[in-house]
Amino acid sequence: MTDRLSNTELRRLFLHQHALSESPGGALTRDGLDALIDRLGFVQVDTISTLEQAHHHILFTRANGYKKSHLKHLLEKRSSLFEHWTHDASIIPTRFYPYWKPRFARYKARMDRAPHWDQRFAGRRDEVLDEMRRRVEAEGRVTSRDVTPDDTEERGAWWGWTPSKTALEYLWRSGEFAVAGRKGFAKVYDLSYRVIPPEHHEPEPDHAAFIDWAGREAISRLAVASHGEVARFFDSISPAEAQAWCECVSDNTLRRIDIEQADGSVRPVWARPDVLDLARQAPEPPARVRFLSPFDPMIRERERTQRIFGFDYRFEAFVPAAKRVYGYYVLPMLERDRLVGRIELKTHRNRGELEVRGMWMEPGVRASKARDAKIDAEIERWRVFTGMERVVR
Repeated sequence: MTDRLSNTELRRLFLHQHALSESPGGALTRDGLDALIDRLGFVQVDTISTLEQAHHHILFTRANGYKKSHLKHLLEKRSSLFEHWTHDASIIPTRFYPYWKPRFARYKARMDRAPHWDQRFAGRRDEVLDEMRRRVEAEGRVTSRDVTPDDTEERGAWWGWTPSKTALEYLWRSGEFAVAGRKGFAKVYDLSYRVIPPEHHEPEPDHAAFIDWAGREAISRLAVASHGEVARFFDSISPAEAQAWCECVSDNTLRRIDIEQADGSVRPVWARPDVLDLARQAPEPPARVRFLSPFDPMIRERERTQRIFGFDYRFEAFVPAAKRVYGYYVLPMLERDRLVGRIELKTHRNRGELEVRGMWMEPGVRASKARDAKIDAEIERWRVFTGMERVVR
């Protein structure tokens, strides 16, 4: 008989695996922040700052003692984290760096084949790349503004990138350059060997070791997953590679169990061998309400969010205003182990105001003074974190 997790057990396990079971109160040291990002596997970076940029939002949700200066220190001084791509731009533990080398090679091959990348170089790919390598080698760190300070280069149609900006992105994505820091939100580039500590410059793993690493790291954090979810965790291996890995590893690495979904249906998945113990040990999440970033790893896969939590979520920032059901930047509200509603918040930094633009509770979730007080308390936490003077509704 196949072991099964009830939906309640599944929700609590999934939240625990995503560092959402513990109280987010208390201080968070630099070491604690390093450990938190390692526990998550990565944190997505995004430029939208309607409320707060995604990486800061994700971390503050889990630790209200989070300080942006600590993240800057880990990225730019300690170099225990680096920036590159998972499914999107992300902050990643530097100990994973050797396993990004196959990705660098894949990105390079993809860019070299793509006509639009060649167009961004204005037909001078090798010349521009060699010039950028020489400049950074000799002069050190640069931003895209540094290499085209007076906008003398012709800008292409794709996001207005100049050939010099294209060279920086090409050399970063292919691994020759690394992000050494940021000025505002602009990347500061340097040669990888001057940014990434030498102990992480091991040779590229062979293909089998790379797939095994990606599979193990994914399932250790998800606890339960389909082979497609294993593949999509870092977006570094294909679904076919993930399926073959799941089917061939030993019982000491993976097992099959059934999970109960929000609608009561049962689905077979792959799981860590200790999954039942993990589920029993997963604590009930705190009663307080938390507002999740649209880019939070817990809700990253919208179909999975609906299957596990019965919560149909779509990020509507890129939906035409007339077609939005809720709003531009709407955040799921987590209470204990349930997604109970949505709220739209916007910071008006020039006025020092945090605006509550709308709030919607899920069907069957009743309003109460206690719940309203928890939501108000979370709004106040966000007012303080974003440095706003007042809340307006």
